[in-house]
Amino acid sequence: MNKLEADQKLQLVLAEFRNYQQGILPAGPGARSLTEFFASIDADPNTDATAAPKIQRNDRDILNLLSKRANVLHLGPANYCWFTDPSRALCLKLAGTPAAERPMIGMCDSARCPQATHHRHHRPVWAEHAERTKTFLGHLGKTRTTERARLQVDYDRAARVITSIDTATGTSAPEEQA
Repeated sequence: MNKLEADQKLQLVLAEFRNYQQGILPAGPGARSLTEFFASIDADPNTDATAAPKIQRNDRDILNLLSKRANVLHLGPANYCWFTDPSRALCLKLAGTPAAERPMIGMCDSARCPQATHHRHHRPVWAEHAERTKTFLGHLGKTRTTERARLQVDYDRAARVITSIDTATGTSAPEEQA
């Protein structure tokens, strides 16, 4: 089972690397770090003066380079967690367990965690969340100011994540594509 999970994570990292090569970038607080990692792998090995001449990276070489990052990948329903540094994991800080060896993916606030990224296939989850939150906002009575404020913050966060995914991936909202 662990082998299958590791293989799946490696294939996901490879797919995201290929997306990076096509200009489809991740979004979220951890996007820059992941993009820099992909850029280091995508760099021409022949431009390094210490590298052997005429090195060509094939898929196997790229998979070997991506495998370490795949080992720290944790899949959430609305994000990927690249758990490279437990001291930076927001979920562990919020839970008061900074020494944990795995993230608490159920406590993830991926819009704020510096190790979280959002990808184009996460957009439907965020869009559904935004739509449901908007529906709840529309049904609140005028006296429910505390709930309205909390839901508005949640809706605004979801809208920002959707916008950042659309910007990073170079896509537009489904309504705009028609």
